[in-house]
Amino acid sequence: MAYRRTQQIEQRLAGKRQRILQAVRKVVAEVGFRDAQISTVAAAAGVATGTVYRYFPSKSELFAEALAAHSQQELDVIAAIGTADDTPVARLEASVRAFASRALKGRRIAYAMIAEPVDAEVDSTRLEYRRAFGRLFRQLIDQGVAAGELPAQNSEATAACVFGALTEGLIGPLAPGAARATQESRLIDTIVTFCLGAVGARAATITKLRPIKGGRA
Repeated sequence: MAYRRTQQIEQRLAGKRQRILQAVRKVVAEVGFRDAQISTVAAAAGVATGTVYRYFPSKSELFAEALAAHSQQELDVIAAIGTADDTPVARLEASVRAFASRALKGRRIAYAMIAEPVDAEVDSTRLEYRRAFGRLFRQLIDQGVAAGELPAQNSEATAACVFGALTEGLIGPLAPGAARATQESRLIDTIVTFCLGAVGARAATITKLRPIKGGRA
């Protein structure tokens, strides 16, 4: 009985911790990291402010873990696409497109996770996940080279460049106060075309994946 009770307590504590992390994501999605306050997070989680500090000794630690949880979720989406039954270039295209599409659907939290100025501890976590995304892209580039779809290259460098171009292309449109793009599909197509061209995908292959037509979204 005692062991079962301990297990129940641990589950309850884990549930409360998870609720706090979910509350951080909700608050950040509304106001970003800079304006997110512990008291607001506590209210969103339905706990006292002191309870938040019991689980997370500092605001930076709380935000770093929230960023890690969100980034891991996005990483899992891209990793699943990377294992789909398709050619390496098609999977790379789908990965870049999915990342951009998901970011534009959750603009405020995507900007916070990608580019908003944050404390060093949070930024360190962000860098860790940038590298993780780069590793996923590198695998697809290596597979594309092995399949003869892409030219030989320094895949570690080009993967980092691809993820950098992907996020840089989104920062302006995602930034707080930026006018919402009226043709988001064209923006995504432009980013995808640039990223695929950067790794040496043939123009014919890119066009086949997703034609970009003149004045249409």
